[in-house]
Amino acid sequence: MNQIITHLINEQFERGNSHIFLYTKTSTSQFFANLGFHEIARIEGKISFMENQRTGFANYLANLTACSPTPLANQRVAAIVMNANPFTLGHLYLVEKAARENDLVHLFMVSEDKSLVPFAVRKQLIEQGVAHLNNVICHESGSYIISSATFPSYFQENDNAVIESNAILDLQIFTRIANVLGIQRRYVGDEPFSRVTHIYNQIMQDKLPEQGIECVIVPRKEANEQIISASAVRELIKNGDFTTMKQNGARIDISIFYQRSGKADYYTYSSNR
Repeated sequence: MNQIITHLINEQFERGNSHIFLYTKTSTSQFFANLGFHEIARIEGKISFMENQRTGFANYLANLTACSPTPLANQRVAAIVMNANPFTLGHLYLVEKAARENDLVHLFMVSEDKSLVPFAVRKQLIEQGVAHLNNVICHESGSYIISSATFPSYFQENDNAVIESNAILDLQIFTRIANVLGIQRRYVGDEPFSRVTHIYNQIMQDKLPEQGIECVIVPRKEANEQIISASAVRELIKNGDFTTMKQNGARIDISIFYQRSGKADYYTYSSNR
């Protein structure tokens, strides 16, 4: 077995993947620890989540604290985790609400590049969209928040039990992040469409208060009696219907103009504010 695992690790190294994550049963976690893996989080008696870098997660936490102000004792500190595929005025509504109700907001941008809109573009749209909010700090989520490592079910269909396990592990990691940044609240949008996100929200409501973190679920912003939906924008992008996107800006409250530059697809964002 050692030879097989060593071969698989070497295969990942040859592919340029030096930072390796794995899931294993808690009963076999010691076996992988002996091979140089280190536990990040676990569901007791079920799953252990591990990485091959001894200080990988510790370094991530250190980098977060280095680029974040130390909150005062009486300050309200919140967090939002956002994929923004693409960034809409619905997303902006959520961030602005959190910014009004808190002294500091940590906005984690899901940096996994498995969405229709590339991360470089999503990041630009988010940062431009919230630039007027002086108390919002944007962070790249990296490998530790809603990534294919911590939460693979976010990016692919799975049964509810797998989604729940992924969500619990992801929230364990988020709780440790919250502790070092002094985060007391996490804001999320209500989810009427995505099964995965709906389950995740339910687990957040259950688990975060146990760790002293309030889960604030915000009803979706509406325009013309319709919920603003990034998925609606994605369908228009997939169908190449950019004219409709511009014409229906009031309905979805966003205008995205598609351009092509060589092999790179990118989007320029403007809103009906």
